Amino acid sequence: MKKILLASALSAVAFSTAHAAPKVYGKVFVTTDYINFESDVMTRLGPNETTDAPTDYDKNALEINSHSSRLGIKGSESISDETEVVYQLEYGFSIDGDKDGFKNRDTYLGLANKRFGELRLGRNSSVLGKVNNVTLTEGYWDNLGDSKLNKENELRALNMLDDSRQNNSIVWFAPQYKELPVALALQYAADESLDNSKNGYGASLMFDKGTGFTAGIAYSKDMDMDDDINLLDPTDTKEKHKVDYGGEVIRATATADLTHYINHPVTLGVMYQQADYDFAGSDKEKGLVVSAKMGLNSLAKPTTVYVQYNKTDNLNGFSNSNSDQVVLGGTYQFKKDITGHAYIGQNSADYVAVGKVNKVNKNGKEKFDRYDVIESDINVFAFGAGLEYKF
Repeated sequence: MKKILLASALSAVAFSTAHAAPKVYGKVFVTTDYINFESDVMTRLGPNETTDAPTDYDKNALEINSHSSRLGIKGSESISDETEVVYQLEYGFSIDGDKDGFKNRDTYLGLANKRFGELRLGRNSSVLGKVNNVTLTEGYWDNLGDSKLNKENELRALNMLDDSRQNNSIVWFAPQYKELPVALALQYAADESLDNSKNGYGASLMFDKGTGFTAGIAYSKDMDMDDDINLLDPTDTKEKHKVDYGGEVIRATATADLTHYINHPVTLGVMYQQADYDFAGSDKEKGLVVSAKMGLNSLAKPTTVYVQYNKTDNLNGFSNSNSDQVVLGGTYQFKKDITGHAYIGQNSADYVAVGKVNKVNKNGKEKFDRYDVIESDINVFAFGAGLEYKF
């Protein structure tokens, strides 16, 4: 028995000396949220006509939600004096049980070289996100990218398009050139579908001189905008057609940490984004985010409060489909790896989408009549609190 234990110990030592030990890390974040949903259909319907979109709707809910909980392994191993292999396997999960299994987040294998930069191949976050140091909202209000309703009668707070993860992608991070205070990233995403494939690409540039001011700009084409949407069939009102679309996104950001200029722990941020959908009849989606956070030095633990305003015009490329959102929140850091969250917010949206119109017969039964563009007034109010644990 002692010989077996000794052999096992020697094997472990040999493995650890031959291979750099990977780092296991993760995050568990769960909240309790009170939510009020209200919705009214604004489209003028004919007599005895109804839609699947809820109208005169007012519902309250108390929910337990998991937010971006994850488990990962990452590390590196040198293959020469200047080059090392880098890798990461990261998977998301839902600790509240609403979703089963694990879902790929950023998973890649690559090379990092001191002179030529870092190259990653696999499933990578879009470079569009490399310049977003502006958004502060957490928990229920971490909803950038929730621009559509999954179902007509499944309400949620709506917001502008966000960066996304790209399958089959390559991303290159440029090396630091002397003391130039910029970070450059380039990305290519291969569309491996056989029909109507669209390969995507993007780039980002971030300026940070360490003086408290940052500025960034990013662009992507057919990456973050790569989805489908329902449109009316111009030849038959009883039909709709699902259209695959791509498009271009440009994002610009700026932040200012005022502690470098005044004796107050305040940071301000602004982000402007424009998304140009390529389906027929679309309008440019325009999004604005303004944020501010302040540290509270009077409390025993590190504490911050923040406020954030989001405004989106032409959601999903539909004209007159708009959204406004304001959130007030805060964090309290119990320990380095344990943070408490609390927030309250309101989202109001004029939502436009293609939906069913039904006819009600003499017996009170609904029967499908046609598709039409349905406009809804959706309001979501929510407050909540939760705990985040990192390891």
